[in-house]
Amino acid sequence: MATQTIERSALVEVATLSSEVLTEVGKAFLGGTEPAELILTSLIARGHVLLEGVPGVAKTTLVKAFAAALGCSFRRIQFTPDLLPSDITGTYVLDGRSGAFVLREGPIFAQVILGDEINRAPAKTQSALLEAMQERQVTVEGQTRALEPPFLVLATQNPIEHEGTYPLPEAQVDRFLAKLKMGYPQAPAEREMLRRYSGPHDPLAETRQVLEPGTILRLQKLADAVHVSDELLDYVLGLAQYTRTHRRVALGASPRASLQLVNAAKARALLGGRDFVLPDDVKHLAPFVLAHRVLLSPDAEMEGLGPESVVREALDRVPYRAPQAPR
Repeated sequence: MATQTIERSALVEVATLSSEVLTEVGKAFLGGTEPAELILTSLIARGHVLLEGVPGVAKTTLVKAFAAALGCSFRRIQFTPDLLPSDITGTYVLDGRSGAFVLREGPIFAQVILGDEINRAPAKTQSALLEAMQERQVTVEGQTRALEPPFLVLATQNPIEHEGTYPLPEAQVDRFLAKLKMGYPQAPAEREMLRRYSGPHDPLAETRQVLEPGTILRLQKLADAVHVSDELLDYVLGLAQYTRTHRRVALGASPRASLQLVNAAKARALLGGRDFVLPDDVKHLAPFVLAHRVLLSPDAEMEGLGPESVVREALDRVPYRAPQAPR
């Protein structure tokens, strides 16, 4: 059994805060708790999330409600085909009073970024997010500036088969800790949405702030202290290697994917009030963390095989080997 690494009172506090965040997000977003849970897990694991779904399934509403509950600075970037990288990062302009060039900051200089319809912009503009997402900094005309933590990118995209979209390159996709596919809501949830949003009050405006930047940074440090056994590390490694050696896969999960799966499992354990990771944490998160990083061979794509099926196959065939009890 793992030794206690985090005080019990801190674990109870984290579980309470997690429940409160989900409750507040649920006031505006009626698609269940799983999307908000995944975003919160990614935030504590210092990762970013890609939300995919057809227009009108409340992807933007989910992000706005989540940002309101965090108490962080929030900016929205609407990606369009004519959007330029400088429209995201900012540019230097001449200050008439001082006669010096000063940086006019772009919307990337916020703590929570909504990249709306990110695959509506070409690859050059998409790449403006690469440095910010990985290194938490932005370089503008040779000058590098750090981004204020916590920094979280929540990007939405339409399915790539829709007209006017640009598939994200592999390097960009790999920067997202998790990808969540959002479908149409169940009939009861859609009925409740019609009731709430047809009235005079905006549910988004009723979302209460639960966290603040300092609290989020403290939770991230607590997640670092969550215990992961060597057996679980071997299990994560086995899942990643399975995707790399699969005969129908052209590009498997990267080492970054393995690391982010471990970090996400630690964050999920913490939010659940535990200071140790269980195999179920890894199994629950693996489809969200690994599938979007798996690139299938052309013949597999023609047959309709999806990356999710490869990850499910890995979960079915790669065993978790529990530690042997001492004799």
